[in-house]
Amino acid sequence: MAMVTRRATAASLGGTSTVDIAGSAWPLYKLQALVVGLVVGLLLLVVTSSVDVAVLAAAGAATLRWVLGSAMLVGSRHAHHG
Repeated sequence: MAMVTRRATAASLGGTSTVDIAGSAWPLYKLQALVVGLVVGLLLLVVTSSVDVAVLAAAGAATLRWVLGSAMLVGSRHAHHG
């Protein structure tokens, strides 16, 4: 069962939203990145009928969400300590 929790750790005073999947806590931004990639990929596959375009765009969109989520998390950690 998946469960959304808010955890506070020593590294992050404000905590981070996580989803518990099979006993492993995943940051919410990582799951959002996977969903973004799937949605973009499926939509472009339907619209363009090109697997190449769909896969490359989906990978780019998922990577962008992942990196931005990670950067925002790191930025919020530095803001709490600064």
